[in-house]
Amino acid sequence: MDRDTFAYSTKFFRDYSGPPRGAGCQSHEHVDYIEKPEVFTYADFFKDYLIPNDPCVFSAKFTEGWGSRRKWVTPDGKPNFEYLLRTFGEAVVPVANCDVKEYNSNPKEHLKLKEYIHYWKEHIKKGYRSPRGCLYLKDWHLHRAFPEQDVYTIPVYFSSDWLNEYWDAIAVDDYRFVYMGPKGSWTPFHADVFRSYSWSANICGKKKWLVFPPGREEDLRDRHGHLPFDITSPELKKGTLYPRYAQSSPPVEIIQEAGEIVFIPSGWHHQVYNLEDTISINHNWVNGCNVAIMWSFLQDELAAVQREIREWKDSMEDWHLQCQVLMKSYTGIDYKEFYNFLKIIAENRIFVLEHHHSEEDASKHSYRAAISGLGMLHAVFDLKRTAKVLTSLNANEEFKKMNPETFSPPPSALLHRLKAAIDTALL
Repeated sequence: MDRDTFAYSTKFFRDYSGPPRGAGCQSHEHVDYIEKPEVFTYADFFKDYLIPNDPCVFSAKFTEGWGSRRKWVTPDGKPNFEYLLRTFGEAVVPVANCDVKEYNSNPKEHLKLKEYIHYWKEHIKKGYRSPRGCLYLKDWHLHRAFPEQDVYTIPVYFSSDWLNEYWDAIAVDDYRFVYMGPKGSWTPFHADVFRSYSWSANICGKKKWLVFPPGREEDLRDRHGHLPFDITSPELKKGTLYPRYAQSSPPVEIIQEAGEIVFIPSGWHHQVYNLEDTISINHNWVNGCNVAIMWSFLQDELAAVQREIREWKDSMEDWHLQCQVLMKSYTGIDYKEFYNFLKIIAENRIFVLEHHHSEEDASKHSYRAAISGLGMLHAVFDLKRTAKVLTSLNANEEFKKMNPETFSPPPSALLHRLKAAIDTALL
């Protein structure tokens, strides 16, 4: 995408400083449906959905060229079990039991895909009943295990993806998943990791989404302050257990058909049901539009950990560092790794701005090529958002206790380089 495509939103790149909205200040009863790829641009998505933090649904036309929609689905729209067995049958996959609750989640086991498909076929034959319960293949890192497979192409709208950019760079993890499950499988009430965005594309089947704009989930908390596992449970109607439920607003309901993509913004809690035998591809991602929400979430998580173990503050050596360790075990990241995350994002964009006349240099790195493709103003926007969050991180008292001046580079040096790159690009 060239510079002119983003000229309309220079006011965002240069001047926008407020957080994305979405805290219940506007009506969210209607979710927009995007019909035609040829008339819907990245710029449209950026200004109408990313910045406002609003959901939308993309029609099946946006995925009709994907290999998975041709190969993973039978002519009558069902999962193509034979193809999946031939191609991935020996792969080991995570499987959750939707009928069992353990510590506010479904317990998981690992099976070979061929074992899971055998279960799934038997489950269908028995009228969607099984003594093993309703098993749901969730969070399978297929892209990482089979990068050579022609499965899907990431739509340009979701290409500014800092989470996978970072975790690919350190070669540790990713946030790209495949879900497969029979009719009746479901995912309990939650908001996504790090309060990230998510997109979910149905390869086949149908889903029902129950979604709540940020803030509206507060009325669903029980008397201890905990959110429910299942928002359809009759228990919520017991005023002594859920004192604010009577004043809660109903969820926004989305029915997602085969081929369609649902965009779930940051902090929107949701519960999801498979209404048919369904396969979907899901990504979590963060970018310049919601990185401040991620930083706010991490601060809240650390504060929660500190409250949990505050009685040991005076007796535990390096209590503050232990809080960081616990936070990382719960959420997958601590303040030091968050700094490294911002550093890699910043360095990739600084590289693109400094080498924007050299297509060969950028093309050697897929993410740098993607950054270049979104245009120079987008790279500047990303750097300005990174600088704002990094400034806040560097001023944070808990971060200071980690001796950040020993990091490479120190945050103050990275901030100086960031601001210099922004100033040079805007000359």
